[in-house]
Amino acid sequence: MARSSRGYRCRECGWTTVAYVGRCGECQQWNTLDQFDSAPRGPLARSSRPPALPGRALALADVPDEPGRRMATDIPELDRVLGGGLVPGSLVLVGGDPGIGKSTLMLQAAARLAEQGQVVAYVCGEESPRQVRMRASRLGVGAANITLIPESSLDAALAAAEGAGATVVIIDSIQSVYIEGLESRSGGPAQLAEAGARLVAFAKGNEICTIVTGHVTKGGEIAGPRLLEHLVDAVLYFEGAEGGALRVLRAVKNRFGATDEVGVFEMTGAGLQSVENPSSALLEAHDAEASGCAVTAVIEGSRPLAIEVQALSVPTNLASPRRIAAGLETSRLHLLLAVLARRGGINASGMDVVVSVSGGLRLRDPAADLAVIAALASAVSDRPLPRATAYLGEVALSGAIRPVQQAQRRLAELGRLGFTRALVPPSTPFVEGMTLIPVRTVRDALTRAES
Repeated sequence: MARSSRGYRCRECGWTTVAYVGRCGECQQWNTLDQFDSAPRGPLARSSRPPALPGRALALADVPDEPGRRMATDIPELDRVLGGGLVPGSLVLVGGDPGIGKSTLMLQAAARLAEQGQVVAYVCGEESPRQVRMRASRLGVGAANITLIPESSLDAALAAAEGAGATVVIIDSIQSVYIEGLESRSGGPAQLAEAGARLVAFAKGNEICTIVTGHVTKGGEIAGPRLLEHLVDAVLYFEGAEGGALRVLRAVKNRFGATDEVGVFEMTGAGLQSVENPSSALLEAHDAEASGCAVTAVIEGSRPLAIEVQALSVPTNLASPRRIAAGLETSRLHLLLAVLARRGGINASGMDVVVSVSGGLRLRDPAADLAVIAALASAVSDRPLPRATAYLGEVALSGAIRPVQQAQRRLAELGRLGFTRALVPPSTPFVEGMTLIPVRTVRDALTRAES
């Protein structure tokens, strides 16, 4: 005999349990469990299910092998990160801090696509149509042929976009729309998961390119369940230094392009502008006479970028000196400080140390280790490093300087910007116009840097 049982379901994330508990085991929210009657179990329950409809089956060889069509946005840095443009039927998620410029970038992209004859539907869940028009006028795209959909219901918004014949749909933002019938707040985990599933079905089923913006948490991750990032085709993060004009668009997932590509923008009074020469912009404020400043080159996607690492150290009376890192992982800073003390003979244990990276970039390339070491040593001694000198190399725990990939491209970019000397690992290929100083250890590098 089939039996039904009672359980409890979290109204925020959908987690279920057979016994009541005060705190959800999935989203860790308190007092969010509601009682429900589960479906019958047993032979009768299995026999009462309707027969499954047969699904489609296709042979891989019978699927047309067509190169992917793309819709260029005519925003060079955005197209670079996307891998050449938008793919019809794709779902793209753009995340970033409040005020970073997500809505500005989306509105500019919508205007450029509309100029090419695409039918663009813009779902403005966070702003009224009047507010969107005010921003469009400020950006100089007030006359663009964009269809505004001021709906908070996702199903209603998608139905309106499909009825308008849209080829591109932009939803700003996914936290501002909701699914009718779900008993959870807008932007909650259950709402976001269901919204992601419906957006995937809408984009793939109608071959409509769909772009959604999303808020991020304090940890820098897109708010909501990670399921949302798994469902979409591309995840882009919009980053920038607080108060700075430069913005960096980074791809962390892209089914149609590289996952390590970045685009650099500058926020101006007329909106976001693509930066054609990012290295020059990142080194614009470089002061060769100041201590604690070292320049290196990192590979971001398909191009090298010259960046400046800045360090500052001051004596402290605290029992545990502070270590502050902006653009660099704090754990990496602790590691390099330990190597500098043990292998380089420079101890900063009695000092507060601050390290930052120019332009608000997040430093992930280990080839910048030697530049961080040089900047820290210069800051502790309060002596500037030699002019027109760059630093390139990965630092091992033993103090050895390891080779880096694509060293010639990095050095060529530094040479183009006027750098004539570079401390590099041994066996680094020669680059015309650059004087290469091979160093094997951290101590050797610090000695050669002073000469």
